[in-house]
Amino acid sequence: MNFTHDVVDAADPARLALVALSRDGERREIAFGEVAERSARLAGALAARGVRRGDVVMTLIGNRPEWVFAMLACWRLGAVALPCTEQLRPADLRARMDRAEPRAVVAHERDRHLAVETGFDGPLLVVPDDRLFEEAGPAPAAELGPEDPVVVVFTSGTSGEPKPIRHAARYLYGQHVQAEHWYGARPGDLCWCTAASGWSLSARNAFVAAWLRGAAALLHEGRFDPDERLELLGREGVNVLCMSPTEYRAIAKRAELRLLPALRHAVAAGEPLNPGVVHDWREAAGVWVHDGYGQTETGHLTGMPIGPPVRPGSMGRPLPGFRAWIDSGELVVDPATVPTFFVDGPRDRPWRTGDRVREDEDGYLWFEGRTDDVIISAGYRIGPFEVESALISHPAVAEAAAVAAPDDVRGQVVRAVVVLRPGREPSEALAKEIQEHVKTTTAPYKYPRLVDFASELPKTPSGKIRRALLRTERVQ
Repeated sequence: MNFTHDVVDAADPARLALVALSRDGERREIAFGEVAERSARLAGALAARGVRRGDVVMTLIGNRPEWVFAMLACWRLGAVALPCTEQLRPADLRARMDRAEPRAVVAHERDRHLAVETGFDGPLLVVPDDRLFEEAGPAPAAELGPEDPVVVVFTSGTSGEPKPIRHAARYLYGQHVQAEHWYGARPGDLCWCTAASGWSLSARNAFVAAWLRGAAALLHEGRFDPDERLELLGREGVNVLCMSPTEYRAIAKRAELRLLPALRHAVAAGEPLNPGVVHDWREAAGVWVHDGYGQTETGHLTGMPIGPPVRPGSMGRPLPGFRAWIDSGELVVDPATVPTFFVDGPRDRPWRTGDRVREDEDGYLWFEGRTDDVIISAGYRIGPFEVESALISHPAVAEAAAVAAPDDVRGQVVRAVVVLRPGREPSEALAKEIQEHVKTTTAPYKYPRLVDFASELPKTPSGKIRRALLRTERVQ
């Protein structure tokens, strides 16, 4: 098996593969024939610099066609792609290099200095540069087995230092399941996964899931702007949208959310999606957002099914063929049933996700928090997500996090860290108003007895809230 041979080379050369929107406003439509040719020639350029089967190649490129070509070039050779986000600094990159030991680096010209500052002394290929695609002939596709490694993705560091997760060739083919039953791409669709190159979600959904289903992928390398995001969705006629909950929330709160006639399906992943945001998008944009759940180690595991009514706030059910259950409140997975599970992981014993989840009578799963994020106050177990959903439903709140704070009587109490919407100022009166709002929105015992205001929440580069930091530091 080889994804480049089976999916890219086998496609109609004239069929649309990518719509690429650059930072400077350039728009390109790229057919599969060009994708196949340029990725094969870049593979030849890597091979000419000594990259061989099993070698790791780091990519440091934004959401551009060259990133896709580089990923495919690695897979064609049987090399292992290590995608990195442009947000990383030299120290971050050096740490990843020390763990993954890349043989070569492919970087965008604007990121070349970052690679140089790491002290990397191997081959450095800089794109865009047409000479790279002209200097060597196209490399043939290597024959890979299902367990041959093809990609290394680092975790986001939510609960500790980022660690490398190595996935095998079957990881790419295993995306068929989520692509059909959650992502929902269809032949002829234009799909947009907005995750930055370098994260687990982009490695599987920026183009892989769409292509497996006969759809095209949209790449946009501009910074996130709620109003621009809506404008592009409408202008490009996007049919399937995949964004982080943070982006869905920001658009609902800060932009004029409106009907998007071409958009027929939307999904969210990376962290829980608040029920109120799901309703906002349905009412204004005309589409239900289907939440889902996965980990860097596992790939996608659950999703709100396509067809049955959406249950806002739920992360859906285990994907077809995947076996998962709850043990002592923690989600546990049988890795032998998950074709995307990382190659170094145990496949002969259950995988404990570290996430607390509850299951309703119909088998739908509801995220409560990491095992160390759950707040135990006066005997009550309180999931931070439920509190955060109530907090952001207040009109003054843009973002919020709920964490535990020590208390002599209750053991722990709920502490809320709140980011206000523009035009609202912190005050004791507003804190009390927010507390009362939570009491009336969810069970009163969940309300935050402490409310702190902050200009922003500490997050990982992938946008996940770093609750562990909030538990130990007071932010301003």
